[in-house]
Amino acid sequence: MSTPTPEPTPDHPTTEPTTPEPTTPEPTTPGPQATPEPQATHTTGHPGTVIATSTSTTRTTTSAAAPTDALVTTRHTVDTVSGTLAYTATAGRIALHGEAYAAGVFSGTEAKAPAFLTAYTLDGADPSERPVAFVFNGGPGSASVWLHLGLLGPRRVVAGDAGSPAAPPGGLLDNAETLLAHCDLVFIDPMSTGYSRAVEGKKPGDYHGFAADIESIGEIVRLWTSRNSRWLSPKFVIGESYGTLRGAALAEHLQRRHGLYLNGLVLISSVLDLASIDFENQRNDRAHALYLPFYAATAHYHGRFPGRTRDEVVAQAQAYADRDYPWVLSRGARLTPAQRAEAVATLAALTGLSEDYVDRADLRIEHWRFFGELLRDQRRTVGRLDSRFTGPAGSGIAEAMDADPSMDAIDGAYTAAINHYLRAELEYSSDLPYERISERVNPWSYAEFEGRPIDVSPLLERAMRQNPHLRVHVAFGVYDGATPPAAAEQVLALLRLPEGLRANIERAYYDAGHMMYVHEESRVRQSADLADFVTRASRREG
Repeated sequence: MSTPTPEPTPDHPTTEPTTPEPTTPEPTTPGPQATPEPQATHTTGHPGTVIATSTSTTRTTTSAAAPTDALVTTRHTVDTVSGTLAYTATAGRIALHGEAYAAGVFSGTEAKAPAFLTAYTLDGADPSERPVAFVFNGGPGSASVWLHLGLLGPRRVVAGDAGSPAAPPGGLLDNAETLLAHCDLVFIDPMSTGYSRAVEGKKPGDYHGFAADIESIGEIVRLWTSRNSRWLSPKFVIGESYGTLRGAALAEHLQRRHGLYLNGLVLISSVLDLASIDFENQRNDRAHALYLPFYAATAHYHGRFPGRTRDEVVAQAQAYADRDYPWVLSRGARLTPAQRAEAVATLAALTGLSEDYVDRADLRIEHWRFFGELLRDQRRTVGRLDSRFTGPAGSGIAEAMDADPSMDAIDGAYTAAINHYLRAELEYSSDLPYERISERVNPWSYAEFEGRPIDVSPLLERAMRQNPHLRVHVAFGVYDGATPPAAAEQVLALLRLPEGLRANIERAYYDAGHMMYVHEESRVRQSADLADFVTRASRREG
């Protein structure tokens, strides 16, 4: 599903912060002296059939309990295009610990945080041959619910699509195209998202930043890999939006810190360099040019170019964005009246906006304003996450849209689905709210990038040079207004790699937006594309 402070985040639908709710500790958090209390095995019936279930819980014996693992295991079957799969689901929180030193002397380990995850493993598979993928969304502040129930997991949400959203509360179906048919899956909710919370008495803000986030996610990957004897399994990381920035940095971190080499990295709606989509903070005009092909595609979708194909319009916009537009913006007040008039006319023709608006915008079309301006004559706004979606404008004279209609259309269905699924089907219960998008992570720290752009492409370069077998799959949504394809393509083109390694990067385009899998045709094709990528990248060749 799915750019952080200081730039609006790729996965966040609006710039308006919400007031965080107070965190409430779970009433049954296990303590250091907790005693296992197994429950009876039983069977239940629902569309994703549970064929045998065992649950292990713990009873708290201390009031100030350090976190321990609190996991629930259930067994299921699902019918897929590859046949019927029998699999084990494990949901819950695992306790992260760190090494403690006093005056340079090792003094043991200390509890850091309980992290929530949901893992699926195929029954009867050889762990040394079976691939495993570690999955997260972005934000920062987003839980993994979007990729979990939207694309990859064995169950999927019924949310509808542009023009036909599902009525509340939506629903759940078996996912016949689940990636579980090809690799095991571990969905990770970073700190303060999902059910992941800090240790009682500790500050969650210690994890709300680039480096701490990478370290904690890396520790989850290492810990799960070790505890499940999966060091010899082919391994993948799948991230979406800010999760692509996290994923690229994580690939380098896992190799450098733990010697854990990946077979593949999947970047869905990629943003590796936040300057490529930054309209506000650096005032470098780069994003204005890189958004132009997206503006053209969106205007075409909404009928602004009758008689012309989308590919023709987008190609024209891309050509102008590559050469003439950056030059025009760099000239500033040095443009002659004729040059400025020509630029105004060209931009209006490519974006579907009026020449008057383009001129008043000083040739610089900011994305939030574009979403509110394109269909202003209809009193409607277009979506940021997916510009195929439209919704009624909060005000006909507002400078920018008040809410993202593409997020409005799907949020309720995903939220209802994950809350039902975890409790009723995976049998994990908590009275905490499942934070699908958390504002508690703000302000997000980029202290490591002080004085320079927030750009992880050097880390991806290093990871690929260190591990020449690392393959990268990049997925683009044509109507993605959060991380537009042209911006991601420019960053990929600027990677400093030996020419032979460029062949390790592959691309896939879909006729949808940031979460391209909300479009059914794209979901089915993307599922097949990822299955093919995992299969090819898992081969032990060369």
